[in-house]
Amino acid sequence: MAPDPYLHGHSDAVMKSHTWRTVDNSAPHLLPHLAPGHHLLDAGCGPGTITLDLAARLAPGEVIGFDIATDVISQAEALLGEADAPTNCRFTVDDIYAMSFADNTFDIVHAHQVLQHLTDPVAALREMRRVLKPGGILAARDADYGGMTWAPANPAIDQWMTIYQGIAAEQGSMPDAGRHLLGWATEARFANIEVSVDVWTFADPVSRSWWGDLWADRVENSSYATHARNLGFATADDLAEIARGWRAWIEEPAGFFACPNSQIIARAAATNPAI
Repeated sequence: MAPDPYLHGHSDAVMKSHTWRTVDNSAPHLLPHLAPGHHLLDAGCGPGTITLDLAARLAPGEVIGFDIATDVISQAEALLGEADAPTNCRFTVDDIYAMSFADNTFDIVHAHQVLQHLTDPVAALREMRRVLKPGGILAARDADYGGMTWAPANPAIDQWMTIYQGIAAEQGSMPDAGRHLLGWATEARFANIEVSVDVWTFADPVSRSWWGDLWADRVENSSYATHARNLGFATADDLAEIARGWRAWIEEPAGFFACPNSQIIARAAATNPAI
């Protein structure tokens, strides 16, 4: 089975945002549930910054991060060579639909901005439940692109969103995943599901510049651009105009962008039901 296509890709423009992520800014819902000694799986770990942060908090418990993309796992493994890297962490390439781990292995499975990119998120959640110990914790978090808001009005950013949603539809993925986490986890037969929402907000000059430049770069220099051109959603000139729109938004004194992230904490049943 071929892996699901990843809309963003792993260009430098994308890694700029992925390597910014930590437990504090990307997994606040999981913080109360972390304790030294827990065995954790970080599913779809990307470049591994959240994984390493989790490992530092859970030592001596083993933390494993995996991703389907060999190149991004190589980036994550490079971090293990740094002087302050935790020694209880490792990275591997694996398939979220058919993990190589045994049943009932982990205390916690964590997935950040992963389910939105899958064609069958419920199947992935069932696989996560399989590798959790009975009573273990699933911590999942995904953005909701349809819930994103910005000001002032900006036709270029409107077009960016239209193209993004169009690419996702062609690939069979779900950019509005945040609003579906509860339903998906229920269908995957998790129990005691707690739902919350956290919002990344970019509304001061520093954060607005970081977010706007990031997306201006990604619009022209990531897989978003390749897909948009190949699917006939935009030309190179169209994408350049969208990038200019993002940079114009940065200069707006009242420029505001809110990215809602829905997040769940759920339990594998004390007696894990048949998959």
